[in-house]
Amino acid sequence: MALFNFANPCLLAFGILGNFVSFLVYLAPIPTFYRIVKKKSSEGFHSIPYVIALFSAMLMIYYATLKTDGTLLITINSFGCVIEAVYISLYLAYAPRKALVFTLKLVVLLNFVAFWVIVVVIHFLVKPPKQVQVLGGINLLLSLSVFIAPLSIMKKVIKTKSVEFMPFWLSFFLSLSAVMWFFYGFLSRDIYVATPNILGFLFGMVQMVLYAIYRNCDNKVTEELKLPEIMKSSTEPNPEIHPKDTMLKSEADDEKGSENVNHKNEDASEQV
Repeated sequence: MALFNFANPCLLAFGILGNFVSFLVYLAPIPTFYRIVKKKSSEGFHSIPYVIALFSAMLMIYYATLKTDGTLLITINSFGCVIEAVYISLYLAYAPRKALVFTLKLVVLLNFVAFWVIVVVIHFLVKPPKQVQVLGGINLLLSLSVFIAPLSIMKKVIKTKSVEFMPFWLSFFLSLSAVMWFFYGFLSRDIYVATPNILGFLFGMVQMVLYAIYRNCDNKVTEELKLPEIMKSSTEPNPEIHPKDTMLKSEADDEKGSENVNHKNEDASEQV
């Protein structure tokens, strides 16, 4: 496999630009994980996008080794595997037990079981001329799922009117990266690289539009969410003010006191 394909300078240029922009995409979640580490809590963030991104990068490396000019795909996806593994490790360190168990199961299922099943099946059951096509088709479907995954985040943004969990720069660099890799796939006549990046660009643009619409709504939404909680807590009875046992004890003491007074009155009447 040649290190670089200089036959088409534009192909080389888009491949290098794609590597550079994708490098920035992989670094975009750093503020998110800095926040997680600082607060020692995974908060409302999900691990699914990072686990799927790791799985996709692993398969792209395998796919690139089957191609004759896949060096630029190997370089960026190797970095992607490392950085996604770091993100997942940080998430696991601060995730609640339920999210931690779910993430571990997902990692084992996708990044170990599913990955090696695909490798073994393609290596032993698929002939070399068809290996690139079969694995390319799998990567195509997976890439589409990676780009569709932010739908849940966009739904959350619309519902809460808050962009807290949808960083702008991540959406921006995803869109830019999709453009670079689309032209790389188009110029190299690789439909498995070009096709999913069309959808990636469209979703990236939608995310940036949503960010522009809801970016100034964070404080208002936070106050609206907190107000019902305050009102609810102020209207609920406080069990510590009038404990049930104390009330029963007080009633019993009152009854006992009344009986003593009655007995004293009766004794006084008899003496008279």
